[in-house]
This record gives sequence, C-alpha cells and structure tokens, in this order.
Amino acid sequence: MRVAVFGLGYVGCVSAACLANDGHEVVGVDVNPLKVEIVNSGKSPIVEAGVGELIAEAVAAGRLRATTGAAEAVAGSEVSLVCVGTPGNPNGSPDLTYLRRVCRDIGAALGAGAARHTVVIRSTLLPGTIEETVVPALEVHSGGKAGRDFGVCMNPEFLREGSSVRDFYAPPFTLVGADDEETAAAARRLYAKINAPLHVVPVRVAEMVKYACNSFHALKVSFANEVGNVCKALGIDSHEVMRIFCQDTKLNLSPSYLKPGFAFGGSCLPKDLRAILHRAKELDVETPVLSAILPSNRRQVARAVEMVLRTGRKRVGVLGFSFKAGTDDLRESPMVELIETLIGKGLQLAVYDRDVSLARLFGANKEYIQREIPHISNLMRGSVGEVLEHAEVVVIGSEAEEFRAVESQLRGQVVIDLVRLFEGGVPGGELQGICW
Repeated sequence: MRVAVFGLGYVGCVSAACLANDGHEVVGVDVNPLKVEIVNSGKSPIVEAGVGELIAEAVAAGRLRATTGAAEAVAGSEVSLVCVGTPGNPNGSPDLTYLRRVCRDIGAALGAGAARHTVVIRSTLLPGTIEETVVPALEVHSGGKAGRDFGVCMNPEFLREGSSVRDFYAPPFTLVGADDEETAAAARRLYAKINAPLHVVPVRVAEMVKYACNSFHALKVSFANEVGNVCKALGIDSHEVMRIFCQDTKLNLSPSYLKPGFAFGGSCLPKDLRAILHRAKELDVETPVLSAILPSNRRQVARAVEMVLRTGRKRVGVLGFSFKAGTDDLRESPMVELIETLIGKGLQLAVYDRDVSLARLFGANKEYIQREIPHISNLMRGSVGEVLEHAEVVVIGSEAEEFRAVESQLRGQVVIDLVRLFEGGVPGGELQGICW
C-alpha cells in the first residue's frame, strides 16, 4: 500500500518507520526541510528506541523517503496519514493550526485530480473535530464530497514514548472511526500485519476514546501518588500497597501508571486533560474529579521542591529531566518545572540527561531547547560524574539504567529519588523517596 505520512514528529516518525517495515511504500511529508533531510539520510529526527534502525533499513530498501511537497505525496499515495501536532492553547483548547494547514494541502492535491483517496487522522482531536473542521476543509479545498470522492476516518494512536515501536506492533487494539465501509477497509489494510483486535466505530466514538484513555491514565498517576503520600505519612510501604491493589485485574483493570512517584507530563496527558475540561466547561458539565487532577499533579512537583529546600543545601544535581526515560521529549516535563523552580529559589544546579544532550546537538528538539529553555541548557553537564562533583543534593528524575552508578559514587549527598530507582538505602548517602 502507498502511504503519505504528514508530520514527521514523534507519532509520524514512528508510524512511517513501522509501516515501511511492514512492507508499505511510505513517503513522509513535513514543512521542515531539516527533518526531511534527516529521514532521507536514513536517520531519525527523534530520539526513540528502535526507530532509527527501522528508518535506516526502510530508506536503504527504498520503502521510505521524505519530501516537503504535499501534492507530490498525495498524488503518489492511496492513503494520507495525518500525524501533525494539536498543541494546547492557553485556555486548554487544542490549537488546530497545523491540522487546518495539512487539510488545505491535502484537499488542494485531491482537487488536482488524484484518484479516490483515504485521509486517516492520527492526531488527537476532540469529538466533533473531524465533522466540523477536517471534512469541511477537505471539501472546500478539493471541491469534492467526503464519502463519495474521498474517505475520512479517525485512527487514534496509543503509543508510549520510550516503547512506541513495541506498542505499534502489539497494541491492545486498533481503533478506526469511519462512517462508510470503503474508508474503513482502506484503514484495515494499513494494519493487516498487526495481530490485535480491530474495532470499527463511529468517528466521534474514536475521537473520544483517546481522551477517555488519557484522562484515565492521568487520573491513575495522581491517584497512586496521593495514596503514596498518605502511606509515607503513616509509615506504610506504598509500593507494597499498590502491588496488592494491582492484583485485582477484574476491577482495577491494569497496573499501568499505578505506581507512586513523580508528576506526569509529556505531550499527551496534560494537554488532553485540559482539552476535555475545556469542552466540558463549554457544555456546562461539571467534572470535579477530572478538574482535580492537574492541581494534584502540580502539588507533586511542589512536594519535590519542598523536599529539596528542606535539606538546606544549595548545590543540586538533577539526573534525567525529559518527561520520561528513553526519550528526548521536554514538552511539559515536570522535571523542567522542578528545575526552573529551584533556579528561581536561588539554588545552584547542574543537570544531565543523555537523550536531551543528544537532542541538543542533533534532532527535532534542538530548536525547542535553544528557544524555550536556554537557561537550563547552560546548566547541562556531560556525565553523571560531573553532576555528582557539583551536588550536595542529587535528584533522580528518570529510571535510566546509567543512574544506578550513583550508588557507588556518593560522598555524603542526599539522594531524592522521584522514580524509586533505589528501593533500599544508598551507601555513602541519604536516600529520600518522594512518596515512599
């Protein structure tokens, strides 16, 4: 199958690499010529386990290339996979600027005489967006009619950064929101080699499922953290409590995310939670539980700040500050918020994250680092050892395996573990867990 993937960010790169690996002919489309150049050179513009290898193999085999030309990509494809970002506006609503631009470009290409085409939306969209924004834009710019001249469906992704390739090939299910069988059939062919249940549902159902999932994941993180905080105050092992809690797979569903620790962040949970709260407000629907999640999450960041300040020490080292180990993604990272707060309190910081260091030199996050957090970039060190030489307090912000070496290098520092990397004490230092 010939597929055009619009947007070579995280979701687009993973989708393009995996679909090409499954034998599809894939062309990636992005307005950023640097990303196009990186892909065409057989490299990945994102830091994600396994993606670089898949892109190198697919490019070498001639199954994957990239371009800035939307018309060329649509004309040579049967399906367009839209993977552009829908970042949050200040009021919580999604910013659809990139989505509208891609719909304009695809619509114009369809109007130029391309054969019947299927537009598959992977971007996260609030219910009603396909009907109210995507379809009208495609129809206006193509002069055609959805369902007759071209198909449109919703195909939300459920990829976790750090394990996205595994998630792509072994999802809990594949979800397609389509209102006609021809469109659904085209989407099915994309995932013919994926061994997972495939559900075809109405478009609005597919749009809403992603928000239901991410809102629940956000809730689980905050729920586990609040249980952990109470447990710590009572002298109870919170991880043992939650281990038993998670044995109930009939009612408690899954152990995923139910692990007391630090705040959640990233490009999905905070943004999507704000979006569904914004929509609920528009509908005059009260959501007291969902509304409490983000304040609870911010409270977890404040708790970590208080732990550092209570030590009374001024020199702080931070190990890991992307929002999740194994990725360079800094969007809404609670570790970045923690670092910025400590800087504002007058503490002296040194920070290290191998994946962020790589992104600073090469990759799609380079511009973000230089534009949004240059003050943090200036605090970065080249190794764990350099951070330990500076620090009186060491904050562990991710589960990266290299940080375990801290155990053998401590010289009286306080270690504040936000991820439970160390389950017992640490020789040569004092260990504090955030909610255990």
